[in-house]
Amino acid sequence: MSTRLPLFPLGTVLLPGLVLPLEIFEERYRTLVRELLAQPDDHARHFGVVAIRRGREVGPTLPALHQIGCTAVLRRVQEHPDGRFSLLTVGGRRFRIDEVDQQGAPYLLGEVEFLPDEVGDAEAAREAVAPVQRLMRTYAERLAATGTVQISLPDLPDDPIALSYVVAAAAVTDLSERQGLLAQADAAQRLRAERALLHREVGLLGTITTIGSSELRRVDPSPN
Repeated sequence: MSTRLPLFPLGTVLLPGLVLPLEIFEERYRTLVRELLAQPDDHARHFGVVAIRRGREVGPTLPALHQIGCTAVLRRVQEHPDGRFSLLTVGGRRFRIDEVDQQGAPYLLGEVEFLPDEVGDAEAAREAVAPVQRLMRTYAERLAATGTVQISLPDLPDDPIALSYVVAAAAVTDLSERQGLLAQADAAQRLRAERALLHREVGLLGTITTIGSSELRRVDPSPN
């Protein structure tokens, strides 16, 4: 069953449970925020975040979008004197875009179908939990040893669905790889993909960290 959902294209992938702060400058998205705030308290105040495959977040031309996205649920809203909004959102439910409407509102609207979060092959998912947890801890340790990135890991959950999203959010990957994790059909398949990803990255980082720490140089963050 499809439903109509406001869409917010971004150059990033939102995952269920992941916190996403946003600064709202464009008037069309200010309109969206005002409309969400005007809804009754018991109404779902959310919109769909979908990663851009090609194009730009701003401008009159519709960018090419990935088909699978995630709702951003409003948790905190601050309105500024100049009309901007600072939002704190958290990832909610995954969805698949069936159709995009550019005319029905100032912002994009999508005809979407919400996707269930399922374990999939329960035995495979259960067996993947411990290896993925071990690999994720090793990955975080080796990444920290490079002196470039620190990952603050919470206690990794034993629930396969929750673990699959924590790992997808914490791993330092490019957009296409994270999008692929979001789009996996279930937790068992997502954990299998993450196990392969982490195994690869741990191996690469093991090679990097054989270099003496004095030879490593921290890369300054981009001002963008």
